[in-house]
Amino acid sequence: MNQYKYDTTAITLHWLVALLIVIAFSVGHYMADLDLSPWKLKVFAWHKWVGVTIFGLVLFRMMWRATHVVPPLPAGMSELMRKISGLGHLGIYLLMLAIPLTGWLHSSAAGVTVVYFNVITLPDLVQKNKELSNLFKEVHELLNWTLLGLVILHVVAALKHQFVDKDNLLNRMRW
Repeated sequence: MNQYKYDTTAITLHWLVALLIVIAFSVGHYMADLDLSPWKLKVFAWHKWVGVTIFGLVLFRMMWRATHVVPPLPAGMSELMRKISGLGHLGIYLLMLAIPLTGWLHSSAAGVTVVYFNVITLPDLVQKNKELSNLFKEVHELLNWTLLGLVILHVVAALKHQFVDKDNLLNRMRW
């Protein structure tokens, strides 16, 4: 393996989770204004399935990352930029866990049990409570917008490295 690239598993997890986040965010944005109907309930279920999948993949990705070597950042990168990069990645990882968790808490507090792919019933994390449900819904939405902002910064930084700094940083995450 090239010491300056992530391994195939890390790259696959990165892009798969990125795709699922785009899907979950898009579906969540779409379903927010739907009137109550069988269609809305189906779309909500799909959104939850994607969220639970993201949660599981991120946990696996974190375990993988903890047990595998991370390629070094470009040598010319300042210490401040290295710290900002680390904080940005930490923020993204925390949000990738917190967002599905707050969605699950919102469903539990709303009295709607999450059933993964209509097969695996997840335990309710809290008892039914309308005020708590509303709070978790708001937090879930806020965290999603925060993740969107961090992802935009992540992409802009990667493009800056590739096209301005010309340090080939994007190659670390390509197959």
